[in-house]
Amino acid sequence: MGAVSIVGVPSSAGSYAAGQDQAPAVLRSAGLVDALSASGLEVHDEGDLPLQIWRPDRLNPRAQNVGDVTESIRELIERLVPLLTRGDTLLVLGGNCTVALEVVAALCRVSEDPVGVLYVDRNYDINTPESTTDGALDWMGMAHVLSLPGSLDVLVDVLGPRPLLNPNQVAWVGIDDRFATEWEGAEARRLGLHVISSDAFAHDPVSSAVDSLEYLPNGPLAVHLDVDLLDFIDAPLAENTDGRNSGPTLDQVAVALRIAAQDARFRSLSIGELNPTRSAGDPDAIPRFIASVASVIGGIKR
Repeated sequence: MGAVSIVGVPSSAGSYAAGQDQAPAVLRSAGLVDALSASGLEVHDEGDLPLQIWRPDRLNPRAQNVGDVTESIRELIERLVPLLTRGDTLLVLGGNCTVALEVVAALCRVSEDPVGVLYVDRNYDINTPESTTDGALDWMGMAHVLSLPGSLDVLVDVLGPRPLLNPNQVAWVGIDDRFATEWEGAEARRLGLHVISSDAFAHDPVSSAVDSLEYLPNGPLAVHLDVDLLDFIDAPLAENTDGRNSGPTLDQVAVALRIAAQDARFRSLSIGELNPTRSAGDPDAIPRFIASVASVIGGIKR
């Protein structure tokens, strides 16, 4: 196995507001790189993409800052392909959940085998600008990976072939249907998506991970974590504060992610939607999160 390469994407351009753009710098300053190195892995910090801070985009109200998001996707794919080619494992620090798109696109470019995605999130992220009025692209990413009706050509085109993935290449873990749009629910049923609910994940993180990993193809494995999956009271980290007293704890999520990292297919972990301002009243939240990430990455099969 090669080194673990860290790439930061300090962007909130596709988010609901600013905040997630601070995450890569805060995680580094709180000791993430040292924590990973202490696990015995060779760690390369490859730096950050350019800073992008959300601003209201009144010209594209239903696809806010789509130009910035598209450029970030293009730049990150170009940054990741050489790292994957030399055999590195990726740790990509968002920013918002659009980082998952770039990781998958980069893996598809370097692998002849079908890529699998373990998408650990409270939301499906299969909305389009036609299915929701809020214009936040961070919960539309997987719609563009799957090239669903209503997707934006500019985003689908930058990713690669259409569709980049088929539904049977993705396993969703942690979904809370209370927060899905009507469109997402209908598409999830139409496509027959493989879904583990938030409650089921919290009840049995081990089986949730094992069952989902067994479903995925034999090619490279990308794991994406949206921290809004977490019980917000246990770990106040996410941009979205709806998950109060619901969903898995940070420890439960770490159990599942360690299982994924120990899978021989594992090539990447991307992290999205961490807003450092949320943890201002809980100084232990970010150090706990870093310790969890280090325990996950430290378990990679050598």
